[in-house]
Amino acid sequence: QDPGQQLAMLGKAHEFFQICDVEGKGFIARRDMQRLHGELPLSLEELEKVFDTLDADGNGSLTPEEFTTGLSQFLFGQMASMNEMHESDNENVYQSKWEESCAKADEEEDEDRQFSDLMDRLGTNKILEDENNIRQLWSQLRKDEPRLLSNFEEFLVRVFSQLQEADNEKNELECALKKKIAVYDEEIQHLYEEMEQQIKNEKEQFLLKDTERFQSRSQALEHKLVSKEQELEQLVQKQKRLEGQCKELHNDKQETKVENTKLKLTNQELLQELDRTSQELIVAQQQLQMLQEEASRLHEE
Repeated sequence: QDPGQQLAMLGKAHEFFQICDVEGKGFIARRDMQRLHGELPLSLEELEKVFDTLDADGNGSLTPEEFTTGLSQFLFGQMASMNEMHESDNENVYQSKWEESCAKADEEEDEDRQFSDLMDRLGTNKILEDENNIRQLWSQLRKDEPRLLSNFEEFLVRVFSQLQEADNEKNELECALKKKIAVYDEEIQHLYEEMEQQIKNEKEQFLLKDTERFQSRSQALEHKLVSKEQELEQLVQKQKRLEGQCKELHNDKQETKVENTKLKLTNQELLQELDRTSQELIVAQQQLQMLQEEASRLHEE
């Protein structure tokens, strides 16, 4: 026995003793056992039999030790018997479920085989991607309405025959469409190549014309450049002549300046000479006047 279970049973037996010994007498009598009628799944007669079993000395009362020890052993025995019955029932249920599962597995395997044969006859592997819905309906009819199963299978044969024809037509249309698409692609490719060649030719012509225009313009610019260079050369020559004339004028100016300086000096000398002459003339006039006065005086005399 598990010690934990023993302690639990002893604790429960002690609680039951407290329920029976409400007055606190320290023992319980036969009639006190009736208070456990609502606590244990036992009738009043069964409770009295339990009391007689626990009252080993036959004195008509049970001490706490007699009650708790005997009741815990009784409860543990009851639990063990219930566990054995439960295990036996579980084994029976498991065996029954195992047999049912085996039968169900065989039935499902047979059902899978029959449905697979039906689908192979119908050729649905090329048409349907998911057969679950048809499988569920077929299984439901097989279980609930087996007399309608043949009608359903004939209906499936007609439907899948039409679907097969439609699938064949679809494949033919797809092939025809692919051929038309291929022809259309070839025409588009041909048009594209022609357009590309035309664009290339026009581009070459444009480049040729542009090159001719560029060459013509380049020649015109070269002529203008030569003309401008000639004009520049003439301007350079003219500038040189002007520079020579400027030098000559500068030289003439220098000579003129020198001559002017000489003339100024000569003029100053002449002015000085004129001043001296004027002074001498004044002196001479004074002397002449004096002489005239003296002559006049002499003449008067």
